[in-house]
Amino acid sequence: MLIGKVSGSLWATRKNEHLNGLKFLLVDIEGTTEETLSKTIVAADTEGAGFGDLVLISTGSSARVALESLDIPVDATIVGIIDSVERNQ
Repeated sequence: MLIGKVSGSLWATRKNEHLNGLKFLLVDIEGTTEETLSKTIVAADTEGAGFGDLVLISTGSSARVALESLDIPVDATIVGIIDSVERNQ
């Protein structure tokens, strides 16, 4: 799983029929080191996340399981909204 921050939303009027009814958000995933650049991914939202929310993202086949259908062509799904993160550095 990944941690990211919602930075925007995405609309597509023409898409695969299995994607109808899904909300898509842009999520910034930070790099693991200072040398690694952050990247932005598109994730289907199942939790009602909004702009600026810190979210937990499931990827790969687990993303489809979170949507309760293996027929939906997604590879990232927001499965939680994070309240806090603690790290020892």
